[in-house]
Amino acid sequence: MINVEIDPRILDVCPDMKIGLLSADVVNGDTCDELWQEIEREADVVKQQYELLAINQRPAIAATRRLYKALGKDPGRYRVASEALCRRIVRGLGLYRLTTLIDVVNLVSIKSGYPISGLDASKIEGNTLTMGVGEKDEPYYGIGRGLLNIEGMPVYRDAMGGIATPTSDEERTKFTVDTTRVQININAFGPEMPLDECMSWTASLLEKYAQATNIETIIKTDF
Repeated sequence: MINVEIDPRILDVCPDMKIGLLSADVVNGDTCDELWQEIEREADVVKQQYELLAINQRPAIAATRRLYKALGKDPGRYRVASEALCRRIVRGLGLYRLTTLIDVVNLVSIKSGYPISGLDASKIEGNTLTMGVGEKDEPYYGIGRGLLNIEGMPVYRDAMGGIATPTSDEERTKFTVDTTRVQININAFGPEMPLDECMSWTASLLEKYAQATNIETIIKTDF
């Protein structure tokens, strides 16, 4: 299991934060109809439960937004990924049907409210991820977003640089159809869905839809 370290500046704002770490061998591919139906059912729950302006009050999303503000980042301009997904749903814009691994992560994020880092484990350099604070002009290419300004944003870095933020993961370590081992970090800056339940559910989804084996999980609370 990969080691994770946290910058004290983040712990000062979120002293009780937890991170669910999951790694597994998987098979990626097109999202099957059964998985997509699960996503559509959860999207319907979000539509029924939240008005557009109430989404950012979900506990997990609100906690991440507070962290952004404390670090000097505008969470209204650089939205947390879970918030952005739920906003699309409530606005009736729908979600993109992508690949199994991406859509499993999106499903868990929609239901839990947590921002989740979904990484191709084979592309992570070194055996430690450090969550720090983005620096001015730090190079970072968000998936499908191009060069992303991560100054003041919480960011996971491996031995080569930034690979994940709550707004967008980085192109270098993204899931592809060739991904065979995943590293999934469920970032609980504040509590919403019980994290042990969230982890178990994520593992079961990967087993069901991505033929996951050699699953390892741990909830990290001591930094």
